[in-house]
Amino acid sequence: MERMYSSLIFLLFCLSNISLIEGFGYSVELIHRDSPKSPFYIPSETHFERVAKSICCSINQANHFNKPSFSTKNIESDVLANRGDYLMSYSIGTPLVKILGIADTGSDIIWLQCKPCVPCSPQTSPIFDPSKSTTYKNIPCTSNACQTVRDTSCSSQSNQQSCEYRIGYGDGSKSQGGLSDQGQGSSIVGLGNGPVSLITQLGSSIQGKFAYCLAPSLSETDSPTKLNFGVEAVVSGDGIVSTPLFLDKVFYYLTLEAFSVGNKRLEFGSSSFSSGGSGNIIIDSGTTLTLLPSDVYSELESTVASEITLNRVEAPSPSLSLCYEAPSDGNLDVPVITAHFTGADVKVNALNTFFQVSEDTICFTFVPTNQPVSIYGNLAQQM
Repeated sequence: MERMYSSLIFLLFCLSNISLIEGFGYSVELIHRDSPKSPFYIPSETHFERVAKSICCSINQANHFNKPSFSTKNIESDVLANRGDYLMSYSIGTPLVKILGIADTGSDIIWLQCKPCVPCSPQTSPIFDPSKSTTYKNIPCTSNACQTVRDTSCSSQSNQQSCEYRIGYGDGSKSQGGLSDQGQGSSIVGLGNGPVSLITQLGSSIQGKFAYCLAPSLSETDSPTKLNFGVEAVVSGDGIVSTPLFLDKVFYYLTLEAFSVGNKRLEFGSSSFSSGGSGNIIIDSGTTLTLLPSDVYSELESTVASEITLNRVEAPSPSLSLCYEAPSDGNLDVPVITAHFTGADVKVNALNTFFQVSEDTICFTFVPTNQPVSIYGNLAQQM
C-alpha cells in the first residue's frame, strides 16, 4: 500500500533539551526507542520482546540500503519515528512546536509529517500545521535548495512556483511535499552527508563536526546517550583511536581491514559496493545489527564458535545465525573480537557481540548478508 506524507525539509529549528557549550557547540540527549523516556515505550513488553523488535527493525532498516536498485540517489531510511533506534527532541515553527524524530546517520534529509496529509500516519505528538507558523514559507523552484535536493519538481500554489519533492522508500512507502525553510513528528533528522542534512545546514557554525557516544541500549540500563556538535564534538582521552571517514552523497563509510578473534586475523577484503573506491562498510546509527558479506561472516562465525564452549541452539529468528544456550550464572564467556579499521583497532566486547534474545538464548549480533552493502550497526558502536 502506498503511504503519502506531506513533509518539510531544509529547516531552521530549536533543539530541545540542548546544552550550549562555550565556543559554540551543542549537546543534546538521544533517547532510545525502547527507553522509558520514549513515547513508544510499552511498559507491558518484556525485555526480550524489545530485543526481538529491535532485531526486526534492524533488518528492515538494512533492507532499505540493499534493494536491487541500490544507489545513493534513491536510498533513505524508514519514515516512521518508532522504527529508528535513537530519537531526538527539537522544536520548530513560530510559535514553537515540539517534535521527536529519528537521529539517522543513514539519511541526508530532515523530514516532518505536516498538515495536510492524506492519509496522515499515526504519531504521538500533534502534527505540525504550517498555516499556524508565522515563519513558514515555501522555497521557490529557483532556490539552491530546490536545485540540489533529489527528485524535486515545481508546482503552482497561489500563482507562485514552489519546490516540491517526492521520495520512494524501500518498503513501498513514499514521502512527498513542499520544501520550506522550516520544518519536521513522524520525522527523520538526517545526519548524513547531503546538501540539506542537519550537519550541512549547520555548516561552519559547528565546523562541520558532530559526535555521539552510544550507551548500552539492550542491557536494561538507562545511561544517557549524547549527540554533540561543534566544539563539543571532540573525543579525547586514553585509548582513543581514529580512522578516516569517506563520504559519498549520503553515507559515511569506514575501511574495515580485518577482524581478529584471539590471535587469528580474518581479512575483510572489500564488499561489492563501496563509496567510489574508498571505504567498504557504512557506519549507521539506525541499524542495530552488524551486517557482513556472507563469506566474511562465515569465517568470522566459525572462528568465534570454535572459542565458545556453550551449547549451540537453533536461532529463534531467521535474521540471526549463531545462538547459544544462555549460561545460568549469567557469566558470558565469549572471545573479544577486534575490528581493524584503517589506523584504528577497536575491541568489540561481549556487550557488543552477544545479546540475550530470550530467557535461555543468546545470539551473535553480527549477521550475514548477500546484499551489496555492509553495515556497522549501533550495537557494535556502543560503549
